[in-house]
Amino acid sequence: MASVAASGDHRRVKSAAFLFACGCAGAAPHWLDPARSLWPAISLALVLGGYGLRSVMRASFLKTEPESQKLVAERLPTLDVVVAARDEESVVTRLVERLSALRYSAGRLSTWVIDDGSEDRTPQLLDALAQKHPQLQVIHRQRDAGGGKSGALNAALTQLKGEWLLVLDADAQLQEDLLERLMPYALDGGWSAVQLRKAVIDADRNWLTRAQAMEMALDAVLQKGRLESGGVAELRGNGQLIRRAVLQASGGFNEDTVTDDLDLSFRLLTHGALIGILWDPPVQEEAVPTLSALWKQRQRWAEGGLQRFFDYWPTLTSSQLTICQRWDLACFFLLQYGLPVVSFADLSASLVSRTIPTFWPLSVVAFSVSGMAYWRGCRGRQEGPAIPSPGLLNLLVAIAYLGHWFVVIPWVTLKMAVLPKRLVWAKTSHAGEQLPVQA
Repeated sequence: MASVAASGDHRRVKSAAFLFACGCAGAAPHWLDPARSLWPAISLALVLGGYGLRSVMRASFLKTEPESQKLVAERLPTLDVVVAARDEESVVTRLVERLSALRYSAGRLSTWVIDDGSEDRTPQLLDALAQKHPQLQVIHRQRDAGGGKSGALNAALTQLKGEWLLVLDADAQLQEDLLERLMPYALDGGWSAVQLRKAVIDADRNWLTRAQAMEMALDAVLQKGRLESGGVAELRGNGQLIRRAVLQASGGFNEDTVTDDLDLSFRLLTHGALIGILWDPPVQEEAVPTLSALWKQRQRWAEGGLQRFFDYWPTLTSSQLTICQRWDLACFFLLQYGLPVVSFADLSASLVSRTIPTFWPLSVVAFSVSGMAYWRGCRGRQEGPAIPSPGLLNLLVAIAYLGHWFVVIPWVTLKMAVLPKRLVWAKTSHAGEQLPVQA
């Protein structure tokens, strides 16, 4: 598939401009009269806090009933389940067994697993599983074939025949009735793509996995609220259902970005294709269990997140999108990416000028809204693995945990602005059989 993203030099220029703008915004209030130094932060807190609060409160958690929403067999569209797997010997057998148990109309479901140059026993396990499960199609790629996960998915895309494809990670676990409930939701809603809520299967492993389980609930609440307020929802890589014709019209999976899901979300948006969010049933996955693994993962997420805004910003700010969509994207960008970099510049300026930081009102509002999103997401009705309760201790730990973004995003922005880009698709390791299987 042809690349549609911007070049590395193009992104470096935009990263440098973004870094400079945030640096000026964070430092400027320190040279204002002390009586007025807080006004920029207070004004932004009112605007962005109102946006965040509205998104959190607008989110609904409608339950999809497996019987009432089930389509008759003749109406079910053809579907391909697609997984890119590299060095996944610990989870690939469980994955195929779970996919084989999914209920769907006979002859309308195919499963594809791309062995993306694995150096462990993944290729041998997949070939043996293909003999046991006739619906399983295995594609083997050379490790140096290029394109990362996007390249692996594109290799399968040229062979798919289904009307829809469901993209999963190798550690995904699904309820047996998921497809019977997902497809009616997609068709009845007129969506071009649907993202499943992500649920963590190992939340009780340690405090870090518990915080990530709560973070996934927070993310789903914000996504649903943004969508239901007229804004934009996004794909999250694991558990994304996409209409194949729309995907191909959008250029397939972008091999010049480190986060194919975030990039595809914006390309679908620029093609007028809308993404829905399904709360239940969720796609279940593992959390990263260590701080070093989290740091590595979140750097990739931050880089891909910024890339998509830099690459598609002219379209995102044009009349091609609705006013509500443009407002949603602008507010989300400022909260997710602008605030951490501005806060870092604010703190640096306060140390140099020996003054009090000025953007703390906006940070307080942002963390407070996040706490409300935690509370709504963790106490609501949900299927799949239990989400940690939003008690005071869990909430405080989870809110403090979000502070890692205030380190990751400034650091990644600086790297993107200064260092030449070398695309690296770093995979997340999975524990597999070391974890209990969720029903």
